[in-house]
Amino acid sequence: MKKVLLIVGILIVVGALVAGAFAGGLVIGRVSGRSMPATEVATEPVQGTDEPEPQATPLPLESGDVREGNEAEDALTATPTAESESGDAGDGEPTADFNYDLVRTVLELLKEQYYGEIPDGDDLAYGAVRGMLMTLDDPYTSFIEPDITAILNEDASGAFEGIGAMVSMREDGYLEIANLIPGQPAEAAGVLTGDLIVAVGDQSIVGLGLYEAIAYIRGPAGTDAELEIIRPGEPEHVTITVTRASIEMPIVDSKMLEDGVAYLRLTEFDANATERVEAALSELLSESPRALIFDLRSNPGGWLGQAIGVADLFLDEGLVAIQRDNTGHEQRFRSADGDLGEEIPMVVLVNGGSASASEIVAGAFQDRDRAVLIGTVTLGKGSVQLPNNLDDGSQLRVTIARWFTPDEQALHTNGLTPDIEVDYTPDTPAGEDPQLQRAIDYLNETVNEN
Repeated sequence: MKKVLLIVGILIVVGALVAGAFAGGLVIGRVSGRSMPATEVATEPVQGTDEPEPQATPLPLESGDVREGNEAEDALTATPTAESESGDAGDGEPTADFNYDLVRTVLELLKEQYYGEIPDGDDLAYGAVRGMLMTLDDPYTSFIEPDITAILNEDASGAFEGIGAMVSMREDGYLEIANLIPGQPAEAAGVLTGDLIVAVGDQSIVGLGLYEAIAYIRGPAGTDAELEIIRPGEPEHVTITVTRASIEMPIVDSKMLEDGVAYLRLTEFDANATERVEAALSELLSESPRALIFDLRSNPGGWLGQAIGVADLFLDEGLVAIQRDNTGHEQRFRSADGDLGEEIPMVVLVNGGSASASEIVAGAFQDRDRAVLIGTVTLGKGSVQLPNNLDDGSQLRVTIARWFTPDEQALHTNGLTPDIEVDYTPDTPAGEDPQLQRAIDYLNETVNEN
């Protein structure tokens, strides 16, 4: 079953590529995803083609230009992120066959006949828009009301508060806890991986859009989120109250392991990801490691420009990713020679929480034989959303294109299959990491032979 992965409690980074904005996922606080991309319900922005992405995993990546033709082909700095920069709604003609008379008739009949209170005009209009979008069968094309748009904009500013969990939106409309951030409120309150969130307080979130559902979960530090949960194996719903907090998750973690192997983990492609990875890599290389493990597990994505920039640190000149719309129009994003990480032997760790920008980078490494991928199949967030800012402060995010790897692997829904598949099962003993150990073993076997 496909899911949309989000991080709940940190950022609202969406696990979808947004033209000019994001290329990643969501955490509660952000968004990301696989069976539909995973998103975190913290404060993560949607990631797509935009350049600097604020921290937030699900949702928008930092916005960037969505260029026409192949302008970006030879300009590394001209690459849009998975999510396009927000644009204002245009004045184009609406579809000619839309039955406006039917809508007007329904409104009139409701006013004349409905026994009850009719919602105000905005609420009716928002409901109509949501109904239209539901017919598209695309969880990433979504309408976001003004108050939720304001939250996403706040997330994009880099300030994140939430419960500290990563969630995924399942095709049946349930938000599933995909991962918990160690030491954060959700874990401390007793939330478990696999829990399905069906309501927050009195508000049901089943069937809501991704961003709407996340907005009910996240909130200011110090406030409570009362989560109604379906827990596998439990006959009754479980209610857990989580006190939201300001959540800080290190973007980069680096260290030297045994036997001269360097380890570098990137948790999201925020607006400064390239700079931070370069600084950490420079420090590691000063210790003369013989190989590097680059960990992109549970990285929901982020800004497209940052994805291209990080990939460029390790790749010589060549193609990194292709953005293609439904007419076949393409933008190609390239790396250049001369960066400090181009020579060191490396392995990349991925899993089902690796989404969007993470998949762009890992896919480029895999297709160009730069690194072996170890872990499990990635999320499969390979579509690009364009955020349109509407006059009332709401936002319409429209899927406009999809991402492909240099060898034309279609990321959307498929994800990336690792070269070496290694599961990380729930019963793995504490302190053990079979995927990391397999990477170390692989480097010991191969690098020592060269």
